[in-house]
Amino acid sequence: MSALLRHSLLTMVVILITGAFAPACPAAAGTDPAAFISNLGKRLQAVSNYTSPEQKLAEIHELFRENFDVAGLGRFVVGRFWRIFTPSEQQEFLRLFENFVVLTYSKRLLEYAEGGGGPRVTGSRPDLDGAIVFSEITNGSGPWAGRGPTIKVDWRLSTRDGNYKISDVIIDGLSMAANGRYQLEGVVERNGGQAHAILVVMRQETASASAR
Repeated sequence: MSALLRHSLLTMVVILITGAFAPACPAAAGTDPAAFISNLGKRLQAVSNYTSPEQKLAEIHELFRENFDVAGLGRFVVGRFWRIFTPSEQQEFLRLFENFVVLTYSKRLLEYAEGGGGPRVTGSRPDLDGAIVFSEITNGSGPWAGRGPTIKVDWRLSTRDGNYKISDVIIDGLSMAANGRYQLEGVVERNGGQAHAILVVMRQETASASAR
């Protein structure tokens, strides 16, 4: 998997987790979407205080499932190749996607959480499937080092089963979901147009992360 894809996933997940994992349960879609984003990182910061690495990993998995639209995001990132996969392969991809993100970045995410900080909400507006929340992050450390004093971050929230789920993050105008799709298309192109190369690469990367 390319270094750019690794960086894109890391950036997306750091923002998502440190900015939106405060609720003890998924926020109802009837609540203020800005409040959903403004309630910054408290739950992940609590996870960072756990002494058991296994407990930390299990909790991050749970947070990911509760707050991400995992199925929707996975289908979008895979794009047209989703239809080529069998139902069992589709489920495998979603499982690999989640495991890859959590296994690869859990330690670093917790380090960011311990540092505090988060987005300052500047507004919101309704969207076709939920809402978009606008925010700014001002921080010269962590994943923002060298990116300038202020980063504009827009959060796309979709409604799933009456709750908000995060379906994309747009950083300085760049959609992390769209960038992830572009990177996976590159995996297919470099492997003779074989869509199943995505699964092969994801299996390899997940196995490598598990062994660390």
